[in-house]
Amino acid sequence: MPLQIIIGTQWGDEGKGRIVDWYAARGEYTARYNGGDNAGHTVTVGKQIFKLHLIPSGIIHPQMTAILGNGMVVNPQTLLEEMDMLRQAGVSVSSGRLRLSHAAHLITPAHQALDKALEGKRGTGQIGTTGRGIGPAYTDKAARRGLRVGDMLTPDFDARLGNHITEANRTLDMLGAPPLDPKPVCEIFLQSAAKLRPHIADTSLELHTALQNGKTVLAEGAQGTLLDIDLGTYPYVTSSSTTASGALIGLGLGLDAACNATVTGVVKAFQTRVGSGPFPTEVFDELGRRLRGSGEHPWDEYGTTTGRPRRVGWLDGVLLKYAVRVNGVSELAVTKLDILSGMECLQLCTAYRFNGQLLTELPLVPADLDHFEPVYDELPGWSGDISAARNVSDLPPAAIAYLDRLVSLTGIPVRLVSVGPEREQVVKY
Repeated sequence: MPLQIIIGTQWGDEGKGRIVDWYAARGEYTARYNGGDNAGHTVTVGKQIFKLHLIPSGIIHPQMTAILGNGMVVNPQTLLEEMDMLRQAGVSVSSGRLRLSHAAHLITPAHQALDKALEGKRGTGQIGTTGRGIGPAYTDKAARRGLRVGDMLTPDFDARLGNHITEANRTLDMLGAPPLDPKPVCEIFLQSAAKLRPHIADTSLELHTALQNGKTVLAEGAQGTLLDIDLGTYPYVTSSSTTASGALIGLGLGLDAACNATVTGVVKAFQTRVGSGPFPTEVFDELGRRLRGSGEHPWDEYGTTTGRPRRVGWLDGVLLKYAVRVNGVSELAVTKLDILSGMECLQLCTAYRFNGQLLTELPLVPADLDHFEPVYDELPGWSGDISAARNVSDLPPAAIAYLDRLVSLTGIPVRLVSVGPEREQVVKY
């Protein structure tokens, strides 16, 4: 199992961070391959809660080397803040442990300003962007005018950055947004560049060498399958490839790395999403409040990055089967099963009804789901606290039946089940 790709099978927020943390106890490398600080991975270790947006969550384990891959877009200020947070918590972020791909792209204040201005212009058609500049950074990358991490090693980086701000100001002016002053932006970025230069490396070569030497690499995806730029609920998606195949491109690995790869699909025991877009199984009122939580605890359904309350609903098995297919999922890791405790009955969407037809598979990619009516299986719930469960035998029969229904629906085995926020609150299934 030299390469293990851990992906979200829903709209993100599945709990990938704590699953990566569990597997990282016996790995050597942990690597992020897509997205930027719009992601939020949370790991709870005793009384310490780590909320990471850029750095792979596996870094909390001392034997791991953490990689920020070429498929990412990186805000240097956010990265340095996370590094400081980890240092204060006693986690080493030396240049030997934290490696930054020279081919990753930079996010600047201009990207953030453009993101907010463009989202404001959309009016009622807003996508629900985090406003962190992710989309504009990937736009610059595709348009071949982006700034890359490797540019911070060049003597004329300040000139390149100044030209980038000047060009962005032209667009901001057309959007009716205030321009940016290039001078303070350049000053801050030059300071950041000096601090990050020791971490810049050819991470593609490092990971290739690690795999050749039999090391285990955990490829840590951000967001979820249904937010993939090509395969998600377009246009309500992110700007990168969030699926398992994106790990190869986003880390600079060849197809040989995929030969013995394991793909772990993380699925929350119910469905959530942040922002706009279709959501066939969404629920409201008291049931919605029950699944979301009050917001008093870090594990309640409020965005790690934005703090926005998440939309909630029953687990959508049709979309889960789709995610299993397009990712080539080998095994499932089910999170937040404990949240369903105390509910009299549970519903699981197993099909859609559309134009008088019953559909168990999507006829097209999940771009427009507004006209699909969910068809539910009803399963018995269970009472009592399951947070102390560590073995399958500790789970109530109804909880086991719910998990077994996911297995029969997808044809994929469940390997791990989280029953609480702590890293040890996991059942090997």
